[in-house]
Amino acid sequence: MGSFTTLKRICSERDGRLGLVFTLVILIFAIVGPLVSPDPNLIDVKARFAPPGAAHLLGTDNLGRDLVARTSAGTRYALALAAMIVVISSVVGSLIGVVAAVAGPRIDRVITGVFDIVNAFPPLILAFALIALYGKGPITFVLLVTVVFIPQFGRMARARAQSLRSLSFIEAERMLAVHPATIVARHYLPNVAGPIIVLASMNLPVVIAFEASLSFLGFGVQPPKSSLGTLIKDGFVSINQSWWPIIAASLVLAIATLGATLLGEALRRVIDPKTTGAR
Repeated sequence: MGSFTTLKRICSERDGRLGLVFTLVILIFAIVGPLVSPDPNLIDVKARFAPPGAAHLLGTDNLGRDLVARTSAGTRYALALAAMIVVISSVVGSLIGVVAAVAGPRIDRVITGVFDIVNAFPPLILAFALIALYGKGPITFVLLVTVVFIPQFGRMARARAQSLRSLSFIEAERMLAVHPATIVARHYLPNVAGPIIVLASMNLPVVIAFEASLSFLGFGVQPPKSSLGTLIKDGFVSINQSWWPIIAASLVLAIATLGATLLGEALRRVIDPKTTGAR
């Protein structure tokens, strides 16, 4: 299915159209934000807790920083981190899952055992433990959160690859002594890609909310960098003085996660053979 056809089918569904609109709104806000207020860390003490108005469209925070700039920067950071985490975890998880399916029962048991161990911990608790062990920082944060999400993609890829092992064209290439790596690259990975893309699109809002949760609790993005989670946290601290900081960040987070969720669900119905074949 071509990308244009996929987009057309997504737009034919109400959820897909809503998800696409919400996602485009968030992307435009993230891109246009610096044009309106270029410096998210510019402090203006005289403008502390300024309400939304002509000078500051979303108001200012407790240090007089413009909330359009802060929220836009936090949105860009959240989207970039979420995309990076989903891409890395989907690629690594897919490769590990395919290896587990084709490398033999011993390796399969070891890999699935590791997946079970990781899945045994609640994601937030596991992230807290890993960050406590290895420290904070953007690179460490991406790698550690990626570890939390790899088992989901690995299990999906393993299940899909196992369903392909007994197919006739796979057996034929084995009998012709084709190198296993060639079989994996030629047949397994392309057939695994569809379900993995669907899972990645559905995990994107989860990762956005996960990153915001960690930042809200002080384990994610560190000041002075702006994150939706830290903006919500700062808004709670000063909620008696002003309500607009928490509303601005919470609204953007809600629209971002809702748009990604609706778009992911629409993509699942378009790509998933079970749902598309039922139409």
